[in-house]
Formats: sequence, C-alpha cells, structure tokens
Amino acid sequence: MSNMKKNYQMKVDVLLGLQWGDEGKGKVVDVLTPRYDVITRFQGGPNAGHTLEFNNIKHVLHTIPSGIFRGDKINIIGNGVVIDPSIFKKEIQSLKNIGFDLTKTLYISKKAHLILPTHRLLDAASESAKGDSKIGSTLKGIGPTYRDKIGREGLRVGDILHNFEEKYRARVDQHIELLTKFYNFDYKQALQDYEKQWFEGIEVIKQFQLVDSEHFINDLLLAGKSVIAEGAQGTMLDIDFGSYPFVTSSNTIAAGACTGLGIAPGKIGKVYGIFKAYCTRVGSGPFPTELLNETGDTLRRIGNEFGSTTGRPRRCGWLDLVALRYAIMINGVTDLIMMKADVMDQFETIKICTSYFIEGELTRNFPNEIDDGVIPVYEELAGWKTDLTAVDAISKFPEALNRYILFIEEFLQVPITIVSVGPNRSQTIER
Repeated sequence: MSNMKKNYQMKVDVLLGLQWGDEGKGKVVDVLTPRYDVITRFQGGPNAGHTLEFNNIKHVLHTIPSGIFRGDKINIIGNGVVIDPSIFKKEIQSLKNIGFDLTKTLYISKKAHLILPTHRLLDAASESAKGDSKIGSTLKGIGPTYRDKIGREGLRVGDILHNFEEKYRARVDQHIELLTKFYNFDYKQALQDYEKQWFEGIEVIKQFQLVDSEHFINDLLLAGKSVIAEGAQGTMLDIDFGSYPFVTSSNTIAAGACTGLGIAPGKIGKVYGIFKAYCTRVGSGPFPTELLNETGDTLRRIGNEFGSTTGRPRRCGWLDLVALRYAIMINGVTDLIMMKADVMDQFETIKICTSYFIEGELTRNFPNEIDDGVIPVYEELAGWKTDLTAVDAISKFPEALNRYILFIEEFLQVPITIVSVGPNRSQTIER
C-alpha cells in the first residue's frame, strides 16, 4: 500500500505566463528542469518563441519543450500543441548543429495537430481581409489549424501512419477552394515553396517516438516521475479569458494543461506564474498601462523587447496588478516568478497600476472588455538606481527593490519565489 500511496501523490507542476506572453518562460523552465524528470508542452505552436541563454549562446525554441538542454530528461510535445513540420525540421537541425540529438529524449503526441502549408496561407489571407481590424497574427497558421481542429477536420500526427497522402490532399483541396473562392488569394507559388519543406519535415517527425501521450504521461506519474508542464503565450492571450478577440487560439491557462496533456485536474500541483517587472504586448489589442512615450521606448531598448519569433517591437508599459491579480485567480498560482527586474535599474521612480477608473468608478476587477475609457490608476515607488546584473544573492538586493517586491506580494497575496536579474541561467535568484 505504501508504494500505491506514493504513486498517487505525484503531481504535474505547471509553469505559465501571466501577462501577454514573452514573460521569459523558456529560461525559467530551463532553470527548474533539473528538479523534474519530464518536461512537457501542452498548447500553442511555433508562434511561441522561448529564448534560453547559457554559455554565452542564445537558443530560441518554438515547438520543443525547453528542457532539452538538460541531458537525458524526457521531453513531450502534448496533444494540445499544433506542429508545423517545416519549422520543426529547422529546429531539430539547428539543435543537431550544436550537438543535441533528441531522437531518444523527445516524444510527440499522436493527437497533436499538424499545421498544413495551406493553414499558413489561410492565416495570411484572413489577416489581409481584416484590414485595420486585424488581430496581429504571427501568420504561422496557428488559428486556422485550431479552427480545423474544432471543426473536426484537422490532421493529426497519428495520421502520418495511415493513408496520409490521401487525407492530406483532401484537406488541402478544401483549403484551396476557400483561398480561391472566398479570399481570392494568390496561393500557387507560396504553396509550392511551403510543401517541399513541409513534407521533408514530415519525414523528420517520423524519426521520433510518436506516442499516446495521455497514457505515457499518466504512466510516468504512476512510476513516481516528476513532471512540469510548460505553457506558451500568456494568460491574457487565453482564448476564453484573455483580451478577446485579440488573443491566441488555445487555452494558455493552467486548465489547458489538463486538456493539452490528458491529465486530471486533481493531478495539478504547483502553479508557477511568471511575470515581468513591467508589461509588454506584441500585436494589436488593449493594453491599459502602455507607455507611448520616452519611458516606453527606454523599457523597449533596455529590455531588448523584440519578438523572438517575429522580431516585431513589443509595446511596453508599467506593471499592471489588476490584470496580474486576475491571471493569478484564473490559474490558481501558488508561486510567482518576477523576470527582468534589471530592466528597471535606471528609473528614479517606478509606477505600478493598482486599479482601473471605468465610467466614474474605481475597480480592481479586470473588465470583460477594455477600451480607451479604461484609465489606469498608479502607485509610485522609488527606483533602486543600481545595476542588478551583478547581484548574485537576495542579501545583495537594494532596499528599493525589496520594497517593490513586497508591495507586489502584499497586493497579490502570493509569494515571489524567484527574481531574474539578467538573461543568463546564473542570473536567476531564489528567495
């Protein structure tokens, strides 16, 4: 009985972003990975760009879990992820070039959906048709792929093993009809270019271990293995709870780990919520604390706030505790992790949004819809005016930084257990 008790106590810890994405999830997973046996991705696609930096080399992962740089850990791409074979092939090749062979450590769910070349074309056609009201898509085909999934017309990794050419051609023909008759979109040359790389990517996927990941993960838990689930994008981009319609196409929240991996809600353990010491957003959509001034430009420059997938400049603003409090509630966050504290080193004073002024009333509740009528209300704190990048212990934190952290903790009622003061592994300090 003692062994059974131990097995049933194993939980899946979840690590996810609490803002509009780009919070630094990849780096934190890489730091936490030594404590886990298994690292998983549970949603999103190659619109994610998880940047890890160590040994003075920068690595950007788009589809593969961020634990692959830690030796013989098991890495799983879950059923909730959508995979572009051509991007996957490039990612695998770039890792091979620096000495990482993942064929023994990376597992792919047979239920993960495939991004077809025509999904990318549909994405471009749809954004073009929206004109000024476009979402700000990364044009990777993510939305159209999830749309086909919900419409029960998608192709999955497991389909590669059974009558694949026939299934592929039938779906592509349907997409071509849409591109031609609905969007009047010129697709022929682009499709030809995409397809060659895409089918080469399919051959690369075949080299990996394709598994029924829901059984695989639950069997690992029963065997006493520790698992961490890595989210992509951020809570405020969740299809249900984000700033709709300027959101991604999947559930980025902790509940998404259940559906994106096939684990029961009772199997969720710790929920690590990652946030920047300020806010950023890529693409269109509401952003209450956005700074369209020199301060915003300074944050972007010092923080190097350009998308790791698209290179697009990120919009920057002060920390928004109203949105952060909402994200913590939705996810059941147990531990907070604050990233990029060093980006704030040069400011004399730092503002933090603690409520919104909407239609004549103050509120700390995140509203259903955000428009120009939402006015952020700020508290002002003293800056620390200290170079944090050389700080290697909590005891060396300047007092103004300690006050900043304490203010956030008291407002949110969740402890900040890790503070990042630079891009490298070694610049991640536990409290």
